[in-house]
Amino acid sequence: MKILLVEDDRSLIRGISFALKKDGFQVEYSDSLKEARISFDNGKFDLVLLDVNLPDGLGFDFCEEVRRYSDVPIIFLTAAQSELDIMNGLDIGGDDYIIKPFSVGVLISRVNAILRRTKKEVGSTVIISKDIKLYENKMKLEVGGKDIDLSKIEIKLVQYFMNNPQIILSKYKILSAIWDIEGDFVDENVVAVNIGRLRNKIEKDKSNPEYIQNIRGVGYIWSQGCAKQ
Repeated sequence: MKILLVEDDRSLIRGISFALKKDGFQVEYSDSLKEARISFDNGKFDLVLLDVNLPDGLGFDFCEEVRRYSDVPIIFLTAAQSELDIMNGLDIGGDDYIIKPFSVGVLISRVNAILRRTKKEVGSTVIISKDIKLYENKMKLEVGGKDIDLSKIEIKLVQYFMNNPQIILSKYKILSAIWDIEGDFVDENVVAVNIGRLRNKIEKDKSNPEYIQNIRGVGYIWSQGCAKQ
């Protein structure tokens, strides 16, 4: 497995590279967007670790460029922790968002979790819930017969909900299922942000959701029944 690390902090580069190599990964690093573009164009990577603030621009821009032609997993590494920053990073195609400072051990766990998840085979079932149709083999969602553009995390979320309809799911269960790791490794904000984005795309009235409802103090529930074909 080969990882591209895009980071300009030399001490972080050394620490992350050492830990990844110790865990069996090959690591190539770039300390600018210019170098990252060259490395990505010339190499084949299984995952990208991407700092947001780089000397010659924003990692968000690089992520958008990569997403035009590649679905390689991308994890943002950044000190920017506002909800708007997290939403932006995930909305443009990031798979995860790790806030600095962080434990290198946690980073390795998140890397391994995403790589495990992206390797899993997708089923061939079609799941229907009222006017929503999920094609699991294509990871495609239709609402009222119209295709809905979802991020990887959003499609995983709706898949998890539709496979567990009318069951109250705690944030911990959602974290464990979608991120495939212990819940305390992930900021719970990430769950709320992604569910908010998903509601915006599938609900007619997000203030009075028909599908994903919040059970205060407990978690979330897909309130409609689902049928598989």
